[in-house]
This record gives sequence, C-alpha cells and structure tokens, in this order.
Amino acid sequence: MKLTKPRLALICGILCISIFPILVKLRLTPGLISAFYRMFFAVLLLLPYVLFSGNFKLPKLKFALLAVLCGVLFSSDVAVWNIAIQQSSATQASLLTNLSPVWVGVGSFLFLKSKPAVNFWIGTLVALFGMVTLVGFEFFIDLNFNQAFLFAVLSGILYSIYLLVSKNVLSQVDVLSFMTISLLASSIYLGILCYSLHEPFTGFSNAGWFVLVLQAVICQLCAWLSISYATQHMRATRVSLSLLSQAVITSILAWLFLEEKITLQMVFGGIILLFGIRITFYDKTISLKRLFSKN
Repeated sequence: MKLTKPRLALICGILCISIFPILVKLRLTPGLISAFYRMFFAVLLLLPYVLFSGNFKLPKLKFALLAVLCGVLFSSDVAVWNIAIQQSSATQASLLTNLSPVWVGVGSFLFLKSKPAVNFWIGTLVALFGMVTLVGFEFFIDLNFNQAFLFAVLSGILYSIYLLVSKNVLSQVDVLSFMTISLLASSIYLGILCYSLHEPFTGFSNAGWFVLVLQAVICQLCAWLSISYATQHMRATRVSLSLLSQAVITSILAWLFLEEKITLQMVFGGIILLFGIRITFYDKTISLKRLFSKN
C-alpha cells in the first residue's frame, strides 16, 4: 500500500487522537468542560495564525452554515464521548464509539453519490468481528445498556454524521478555513451548554490545565487538521474505518498507563480489526468466485 500524503496524514491523526481517552480518563476535569476547553484553546491558537497569514477564506453562506453544523456535531460527539470514557473504561468507550463506520457506510449508501465498494462492506464485517473479539463476546451477550454504553454509541452516530457532512464541505472549503469556523461554533455551543448546566470553568489543578492544553494542541489541532486533510482527499467510508485502529492503540496505552487489563483475546481481536481495515484499501474487488475458480 503506497503511503500517499492523505494516508500519512490519516496515520498521524490516528496516533494523535489515540491519547485522548487516556487524558480524559485521568478525570482531572469534568467531561463536558474538558470538551469545551479542547475546542476553546484550539481556536485561540488557530485563529491568530489563519487571520495574520491570510489563510482564512470565508466560504459561501451554504458551506459556512454547514461548517457551523459540523462544529456542533463534532463538539456534541466529543462531549458525550468524554462522559462515556469517564463512566466506563477508555478501551470500551473507544471501541463502541468506533462503530461509526457502520453508520457512515449506511449514510453514504443512502445520501452520497460515492457508494461504498464491496471491499468496504467485507472490511467492515471483518473489522467489527475483530472489535467484538477484542472487547469480549460475553460483553455483547450480557450487555447492560447503561448511560456510558448509550453515550459511547451516540458518539459514534454523531461522528458519522459529522464525517459525511464535513466531506461535502471540504470539497468546497479549504481545511484551515473549515477548522476555524467549526471550532468557533464548537466553542460557542459548548460554552453556552456548560454555563447553562453550571459546569465549573475554573478551579483546576496545574496538571488539569496542562492536560486541557494538551488535548487542544495534540488531540484537536494536530489530529483533526490531519484527519480533515485525509477526509478531503479520501473516501469518507475509508477514513471512518481506518479510525477503528485508534481503539487498538488506545487499548495498548490504557494497559500501559491506566493498568486496564489487556488479554491475548484482545490482541487477537486487534489483529483481526486491523486486517479488516487493510481490506478496505485493497483496490481490486474481492470476489469469492475468483478466489475459488481454477486458474
């Protein structure tokens, strides 16, 4: 597989976003306010650069409004994901929110001209089987639909809608202008939400403030500038499924730094998951007839 610039950007974005659940799980700040400062600090850093460098270009009203909608969708995704992480495990929340490829595939099939290829559906099934193997079959058999579970799944649905809408916007708007508008919308939306719910905006430890800045720089700016660039040049379905590998990296980091248990079954599930992702990058359509036909 040739490592083109969009693919390298996607890999970079996945690595940056993988540390986010670990930082949130430290519980140095409430989940909702953590989401707000992630967006707020990111836009404070980005806005001066795009304005003084002349890289900001105001798009047409339609795409500007869609970029605002993307900001609301993405910030809602991060907010409910933060809560899910803090109320369960970093591994479980990451896996459940990464069910988004299913929603992206269905949404692409229904609403986009670019339909998912056969390899996407095969790769999705393989990757989801790997994800179920990783988290444990008994979890799905004896599943308790608590708030953490529902929020993690809701996060995946919100993200899938965000990815489909942003794919449309990024076809007409450059990445920096899109990020600036969406981050401004995210900050205002989450600021109003936190204020109305009486979330604390101050009173955190030095470590808490440091983690908030780290989330903004690494998990927001670096990660989503890279992923937005990849989304601009790659299929939305392929990007969403590739992000499943973030759950594998997060699981390893959670084992190393949070002492979350990692088993041989989880390792095996991770390998299957990554293999499923690789199938989606295979250019020739996979055909059972071709595989079993005589040469």
